[in-house]
Amino acid sequence: MDVFSDLIRGVRAHGSLFASSTLSPPWALHFVDGAPLTLCTVIDGAGWLVPEGRPPELLRARETIVVRGPGTFTFVDEIGTTAEPIECGEDCATPEQGGTRHRLGWHDPGGDAGGCGDGQVYGRGTGPGATTLIVGAYPVRGEISRRLLEALPVVLRADDGGASDAVLDHLAAEVAVDTPGQQVVLDRLLDWMLVCTLREWFDRPGGERPAWWAAQRDPVVGDALRLLHAEPAAPWTVAALAGRTGVSRSTLAKRFADLVGEPPLTYLTRWRMTLAADLLVEQDDATVADVARAVGYSDPFGFSAAFKRVRGANPSEFRGSRRPSPAR
Repeated sequence: MDVFSDLIRGVRAHGSLFASSTLSPPWALHFVDGAPLTLCTVIDGAGWLVPEGRPPELLRARETIVVRGPGTFTFVDEIGTTAEPIECGEDCATPEQGGTRHRLGWHDPGGDAGGCGDGQVYGRGTGPGATTLIVGAYPVRGEISRRLLEALPVVLRADDGGASDAVLDHLAAEVAVDTPGQQVVLDRLLDWMLVCTLREWFDRPGGERPAWWAAQRDPVVGDALRLLHAEPAAPWTVAALAGRTGVSRSTLAKRFADLVGEPPLTYLTRWRMTLAADLLVEQDDATVADVARAVGYSDPFGFSAAFKRVRGANPSEFRGSRRPSPAR
């Protein structure tokens, strides 16, 4: 398991969070959920994406932008549009609120249908200047995927071309028809689109990428990272890790620290505590000792001390702080 695959595994498109609409100007869509990650791509036409507190971004046909929450954003036909903003969120994509599972038909001045929430399936714009927009809002579950979010800017624009173009072709064909199993296909296409977009953004020349991204390409440190992620509970020492990667202990230690920014075992401890944080929240019946063993600690007291040092709270306090408040 490589680092990127591990971090993105909790980021998935799910049914009603996928939406597509074809709109005729003037239009303004206000995305109010502030999802952790939202992918916006235009199949044809163009529009302006206006993130909360940031400059507008022009989005042309076959271009993609990823917005990191919790801020909201608006998508408009032009800056200063006369259209009244239509609030769009997760509820708008459900059949009960007027959309279909995969196609969210926001209010379209050229169609016969009404606005969001009126129980109707909305019209699709077909007039001159119509824009087809696809939006995927991603819930990000757990501490593992939050490490990916920390590496991203608020607005991420993908370059034209590359692997994303092939995915766009599939998306454009799939949203044009209603077929059995379409929701699953669209969700997976959107996941594919997100992965391609992030990979291409991390690989762009001169970009500011996280240390772990570049380190994955190193023949020695990349192997070490894959081992730590594949076997986080193993009794690793620098010597054992060096032996598995085929270099001396000193070579591995220096190369790892130079590329990743910290020693191998420090990285391992932080990764184990990230895994443990998710286990504490997701597995209510697991004891602290169970979680300690799952991430490579035979002594729950040693694990608790390490967890508090890294996360700022002991495991029980952390678990309690992540539980939802009881409803009144």
